[in-house]
Amino acid sequence: EDRLKLYAEKTGAPVSVFRFANVFGKWCRPNYNSAVATFCYNIAHGLPITINDPHANLRLIYIDDVVEAIVRELNSKHEGFSFVDAGPVYETTVGTIAEQIRMLHEYQSKGYIPDFSDEFLKKLNTTYVSYVDADKLAMEPELKVDKRGWLFELIKSPHAGQIFVSTTKPGIIRGNHYHDTKVEKFSLVKGMARIALRRIDTDEKIVYDVDDSRIRVVDIPPGYTHSIENTGTEDCIVIFWANEIFDASRPDTYALEV
Repeated sequence: EDRLKLYAEKTGAPVSVFRFANVFGKWCRPNYNSAVATFCYNIAHGLPITINDPHANLRLIYIDDVVEAIVRELNSKHEGFSFVDAGPVYETTVGTIAEQIRMLHEYQSKGYIPDFSDEFLKKLNTTYVSYVDADKLAMEPELKVDKRGWLFELIKSPHAGQIFVSTTKPGIIRGNHYHDTKVEKFSLVKGMARIALRRIDTDEKIVYDVDDSRIRVVDIPPGYTHSIENTGTEDCIVIFWANEIFDASRPDTYALEV
């Protein structure tokens, strides 16, 4: 740094010096100089990790933020010598990082996603997924099949509920139930269907005839019994979102004809 400062003063050339925190992100070599890379690789591959001091402080910066800071500095018009900051820098501990990566590993294997409103956890999850072997990237969900069609859970999140996908055979009606607290969104993406709703203390029906030529998302408020009927000649496909993960011990689902 001293030599570079002298060079800048002597020649007038712009010189910027970064002092980066520990960099983490995709493709970093494990078992080398990054605890995050080593933990991600080992946990993704079922290997043990070694932690000498779980309370040891760790200052981390994400690789894309590093690249963005460098590109921004290359495009700047400053003159002379300067120290330049890059961020954000995340303050954590070795033990906390290990716990979070173990959690992400478990979530990935079960189809869960973490709270992506936490920017650091989002970047850590992105990093972890880059260490998962190709043959572990595709998972087969539990397919619930009956005379109506099939259904499977696509995504589950303790923070954002769940998304599931179903098919319904022609002439078949799903639903005819309501929820006290749970709210949902329905979106037909293939075929034709009739979505019907009725507030449970009235006789007035709300009907949406939907098909895949005009994609719509229908909100299902609490206290509205609802159903979806395939009115076409082929299986229809519907994507559902609920604001909570289904809990068999507390289903909040009550049968009632629309």
